[in-house]
Amino acid sequence: MKILHILDHSIPLHSGYTFRTVSILKAQRALGWETFHLTSPKHVNCTVDEEDVDGWHFYRTQEQVESSRIPGVGEMRLMNATTRRLQALAERLRPDILHAHSPVLNAIPALRVGKRLGIPVVYEVRAFWEDAAVDHGTHAEWGLRYRMTRALETWALKRADHVTTICEGLRQDIVARGIPEDRVTVIPNAVDIEKFPIGGAADESLQTQLGLAGATVIGFIGSFYAYEGLDLLLDAFPRVLEAMPTARVLLVGGGPQDAALKAQAQRLGIADKVVFTGRVPHADVNRYYDLVDILAYPRHSMRLTELVTPLKPLEAMAQARLLVASDVGGHRELIEHGVNGILFKAGSAAHLADAVIDLARARDLWPQLKLAGRTFVEQQRNWPVSVARYRPVYERLTSRSGA
Repeated sequence: MKILHILDHSIPLHSGYTFRTVSILKAQRALGWETFHLTSPKHVNCTVDEEDVDGWHFYRTQEQVESSRIPGVGEMRLMNATTRRLQALAERLRPDILHAHSPVLNAIPALRVGKRLGIPVVYEVRAFWEDAAVDHGTHAEWGLRYRMTRALETWALKRADHVTTICEGLRQDIVARGIPEDRVTVIPNAVDIEKFPIGGAADESLQTQLGLAGATVIGFIGSFYAYEGLDLLLDAFPRVLEAMPTARVLLVGGGPQDAALKAQAQRLGIADKVVFTGRVPHADVNRYYDLVDILAYPRHSMRLTELVTPLKPLEAMAQARLLVASDVGGHRELIEHGVNGILFKAGSAAHLADAVIDLARARDLWPQLKLAGRTFVEQQRNWPVSVARYRPVYERLTSRSGA
């Protein structure tokens, strides 16, 4: 079976999006399927038509696309460029399936080309473009552009031969738009167990370098987006310090909220207790994980976080780490309170502080929490188990199309 994946961007860029993509491709290849990979014009700094990255061959859409101040014009140009590149590629490769991944700017070119060439189209929703735009500040929630984008998304969902998505929250939203339940399949986020060994001992030299020797460390490792709620973690930290004077916050990564978080730490008088490392090489990430006693995922409640399950808590569980997380819908699909993690009331700095303090003091519970998290990903959230769910979808579509 030949599957042509249409992607927003890919490695060598590092993001949850690209990590999920590579994990899917590896598991699909292990099932004996042949995969091809096309990125849209949004893959940045693209100067070649094709390239190999870490053993994967990517077709690129190199065509330059001009932006526009007129709503929708820039997006239409993006879709037209992707359509032209996809048409030529599909005519040459003759895939059995066109598998378009979020956003809808990839789904519509796939639907155009699929209709012309008689190839079934799977549309994979990882998040809704309109909700991501709200977080980035480019759309107002339920404003005109938001509603237009939502309508475009729904139009594509209704015309795809099958829809896959990453979690139950998104599946329910898709079905509520009028898509039959038997045309929507959840392919949940998962982890590659082999890449996430159980956490080891802290590197004492790195610990000393960062001023964390002898500290109880509450940490976050990832991108600093507003919806991650790192501002809430800082708001909660003075209360944590009152109960645990040796506590420290370790923030590894960077992103749009970097400067605002540093200013907030200064304003709260905790700047000397919060360590910002900046972005670190991917190969070194586990060294920083090993410094953390409790990982914090304080996501704010909004449509995006209520509907979408994140990868980071799964990665933490795979390493048998302790974690506290807000009780948004995306977290509740992964974390059972008191079993494989601790949930606190979203948006409440006091509840977050109390959750951290209580967990830090309940050391007798640590081994069972860690074991339960690791067992959860081993049995339910590993990529071979997750990706096997594509098989009946693909087989049904290819048998129907006569491929």
